[in-house]
Amino acid sequence: MKIQIGDFDFTEVWDGVLYQKLSRYPAVTDWEIRKLLEFVAYEKAHGRECPIICDDENLLAEIRQKMQEAGKYLSASRPACITECTACRHGGCLTDWVCHTTSPENARQILASGWLLSAVRARGLPAETLMQEKRNAAGDPADYFHYVMLAWGNCQAGDRLVMERRLGRFPEKRDLSSGFTPGVRFYFRYEELAKHPGTTFDGVLPMKIRDGIELAEWVSWIVIPQELQAELEAFVPPALKQRVLFVPHQGEDIWEWTEKVYEAVVQTC
Repeated sequence: MKIQIGDFDFTEVWDGVLYQKLSRYPAVTDWEIRKLLEFVAYEKAHGRECPIICDDENLLAEIRQKMQEAGKYLSASRPACITECTACRHGGCLTDWVCHTTSPENARQILASGWLLSAVRARGLPAETLMQEKRNAAGDPADYFHYVMLAWGNCQAGDRLVMERRLGRFPEKRDLSSGFTPGVRFYFRYEELAKHPGTTFDGVLPMKIRDGIELAEWVSWIVIPQELQAELEAFVPPALKQRVLFVPHQGEDIWEWTEKVYEAVVQTC
C-alpha cells in the first residue's frame, strides 16, 4: 500500500493507494500525523509496507521526521471538525458521532438479528471471495471485509455507496439529487464505540469494528426514512424501539438529506 500526500479533494484509499489530503496543505496537523501513523501500523500488521510520496520534498521530510516521534502524535486530540473533506453542508466532518449506512434490504436482516455484522459474517463468504467481487471497485484487500465500517455522522459517503450498489454503477449527479433514495443509518457516539473490544483505527475511517456490533448494547439511534416505516418497523426488536427515528424524505438531495438526518440525531439527544 502506498501513501500519496497532497492537496486532493478528500482522503480515500483506492486501488492500493492512500490519497491523503491535508486540510491546510502544505502544512500538516498533529491529527493528520496520528492518522498516518495508525494507517502504517494497520498495514504493517497485515504484512503491507507503506512507502510515502509527496511532490513537496520539504513537507515529506517534515512528515517523516514527525512520524519518528510516534508517542508524541498518537495522543493527538480528535478535532471537533475535520476539514480534510468539505463535501457536506457543515463544511467538514463533525466527530461526535459515527454511523453505518445500509440498504433497506440489509437493514431488515440487521434489525431482525440485532447485530450489525462485517461482510464476512453477514454474507457467510470468505474474505478472499468478497475481495474479487465487482462491487469491490476500490480494490480493498481481504482483511477489510472482516470489519464493520463506520463513517463520520454527517458524511454522505454511506448513502452514496448504497446508491452505487443499487444502480450497479457509480452514481451520477442526478442520481444523488432528483433520483436520490436514502438508506438506513445506524448512529453511535464516537467516545462510546471507541471502547468496543473490536475497535480498530486504520488511519482512514473514524474507526471500524472487527466481526460485528450488538445493537442493543452499542447503537444510539437508528434513522429510517419514514417512507420505509411500514416495511421495517415490524423487524425492530423491542429493546431498540425507543432508539428509532423515522425521518421523512421530502425530495432532499444526498447532501440536504445528510444534514437533515444529522441534525435530527443531534436535536434528539
